[in-house]
Amino acid sequence: MSVPKLRFPEFWDAGEWEEKKLIDVTDKKVKWSFIGGPFGSNLKSSDYTTHGIRVIQLQNIGDAEFLDNYKIFTSEQKANELLSCNIYPDEIILSKMGDPVGRACLIPNKHERYLMCSDGIRLVVDDKLFSKYFIYSLINSDSFRKLLEKTATGSTRKRIGLDDLRNLPMVLPKIQEQQKIADCLSSIDDRITAETQKLDTLKAHKKGLMQQLFPVEGETLPKLRFPEFRDAGEWEERKLGELANFSSGGTPSKDISEYWNGNIPWISASSMYELNIWKSDLSITELGLKAGSRIAKKGSLLILVRGSMLHKRIPLGIALIDVAFNQDIKALSFIGTNINKCFLLYQLIAMEAQLLDMVSATGLGAGKLDTNELKQILVYIPNFPEQQKIADCLSSIDEAIAAQSQAIDLLKLHKKGLMQQLFPSVEEVKR
Repeated sequence: MSVPKLRFPEFWDAGEWEEKKLIDVTDKKVKWSFIGGPFGSNLKSSDYTTHGIRVIQLQNIGDAEFLDNYKIFTSEQKANELLSCNIYPDEIILSKMGDPVGRACLIPNKHERYLMCSDGIRLVVDDKLFSKYFIYSLINSDSFRKLLEKTATGSTRKRIGLDDLRNLPMVLPKIQEQQKIADCLSSIDDRITAETQKLDTLKAHKKGLMQQLFPVEGETLPKLRFPEFRDAGEWEERKLGELANFSSGGTPSKDISEYWNGNIPWISASSMYELNIWKSDLSITELGLKAGSRIAKKGSLLILVRGSMLHKRIPLGIALIDVAFNQDIKALSFIGTNINKCFLLYQLIAMEAQLLDMVSATGLGAGKLDTNELKQILVYIPNFPEQQKIADCLSSIDEAIAAQSQAIDLLKLHKKGLMQQLFPSVEEVKR
């Protein structure tokens, strides 16, 4: 038996936690309270519809959060055929597969019922004997996650079966202490949710503002202009290729160790998730640079031209330092001094839908932006002070977004640290 490192004062003398198996916390009065999703042959892509009963896919099961950006449906008839695989609001769903394996989230209260995918596991907790939120939190704790990883099979992508999962041990206090811990963690989750909503509001505000500050396709002036520039005249129509020189990168041979782990950041698609680009997980040496890559000078605009369909966006950014880059990226160095780089970056971001329409499917659906077509894109340029004003406005919103994101990350880090104290470590859990 075991106890956590941190305990609320009223439970200091409440004794040790009791070991149970995961299956012990299920509600035996509910049919199919612990069950996996349907076999793949019972729910095929041909069963998907544009409306009806929502299907929860593996992509929806986040690590302690429901990811709502992937939506498919099936008919009510199909959902009824697979009634044992239906799942309902506020119930727990776990993932049979990584990453990470066994992650869990709560089903949102957006539909009366849902149908699980084959890799989902429904868990209905007996809430008369156990705190559902405590069990849900325990499943997502580092302690239980280590047990899941140890029990799961597979080398590249872990997988766990129902039989293994049902027998995993967990140690539990009395329900009163469970509820106290649940209340503590849920209050942090409520704060994270509130702060995330603020972040989403900031992002929506920025998106809406960009639609106003830049001309829409087919027009030469924006809908919204700062007062001091309302009489400043028309914006100039230019082709992107007239404003910048395009250069391609490359990848040094990964079989030659002398080319890698140097002091030159090497930018690939995985490094292009921020507008300001200055670091990468991979770096190359001077030898590696000479053997196949190229430098994008500080201030260059980087655009991912291959792989956009995988990302469902057009990753763009500005190099804050000299960086090397690979063949999937184009570096734009600007001609002359009358172009504000941040202004043009934001304008291209505002044109993302147009850019995505230009992406052609290549290879394994990665998608490619043709460089010659990219050079022909029309952009609209006001005088330099107006460019600067727009860039400064949007940059200030980006700074607020970054600060809000950091606040959320700190809350999540605080919660993770607290959970490590509130739940016994894996070494203390008897197998």
